[in-house]
Amino acid sequence: ENGKTWTALPGDVMRANPEAGTLTSKRKFRDVLLHAEFRLPLMPEATGQARGNSGVFLQDIFEVQVLDSYGLEGYWNECGAMYKISAPYVNMCAPPLTWQTYDIEFHAGDFDASGNMIAPPRISVRQNGVFVQKEQDLPHGTSYTATKGKTFPKPEPGAIKIQDHKNYVEYRNVWVLPLKE
Repeated sequence: ENGKTWTALPGDVMRANPEAGTLTSKRKFRDVLLHAEFRLPLMPEATGQARGNSGVFLQDIFEVQVLDSYGLEGYWNECGAMYKISAPYVNMCAPPLTWQTYDIEFHAGDFDASGNMIAPPRISVRQNGVFVQKEQDLPHGTSYTATKGKTFPKPEPGAIKIQDHKNYVEYRNVWVLPLKE
């Protein structure tokens, strides 16, 4: 929408460009397995959320944080966190310029016929082969989505998104497998 795009690089790699916009799946999903490989830029002068920031969103509103958190504590806003909901169990972030993996199992929650939630969405995330979230309940969307008015789980399917956050984060080998329709 802003005329800027992601850059296709050799090896089937997509790189976010500043202000390129978020990549959004055309298909909408509920329960999925998602695999993504990402590489964070080296930004030695940057700190906090300005350090290789991106995110993988499920059902439009649940963000698994992508951020250069190498050597940090592993807070709720660092790599492997469910942004502002749950810190990673352990900081598994590799150094910048290293390919890393997320393997995510997401269940969108259970709802009755009237659309009332009877079981919250739940997520498990392996970063670089180690669980950093395991069957974590998601009572609401992440704080990023709260500003967009999409704060609560919903019964409808939603998009998978890869966030552009003004940093040159690279992705490859991203795939989604629906668990049930």
